[in-house]
Amino acid sequence: QVQLVESGGGLVQAGGSLRLSCAASGRTFSMNFMGWFRQAPGKEREFVAAISWSAGSTSHADSVKGRFTISRDKSKNTVYLQMNSLKPENTAVYYCAATRAYGLVTSIKSTLDFDSWGQGTQVTVSS
Repeated sequence: QVQLVESGGGLVQAGGSLRLSCAASGRTFSMNFMGWFRQAPGKEREFVAAISWSAGSTSHADSVKGRFTISRDKSKNTVYLQMNSLKPENTAVYYCAATRAYGLVTSIKSTLDFDSWGQGTQVTVSS
């Protein structure tokens, strides 16, 4: 089992930036991918980005390409989500996730692919 703790959320004005962090502990040796999802009020949880733990290969949702960047620091067991040029529509609870699943990073983008989840951190973007 992997434990995940997110941090870095908060209130930011449109056009601003935030950097989310997710610290992993426990059976981190079993992680193959880590990712970020978000869920806005009344919406389903949706994929944002994923990264392979070993090689650092990344995948980003089309809606955030060019603005959001996922990365990881293996020495700190931490994954990050750098969010730039934030828009009010990006307001959501952002969740960190990890999985033992195998495959290409481009195929790991469903909530069903992940088996460990953080509690989420609120990101609110004002107009």
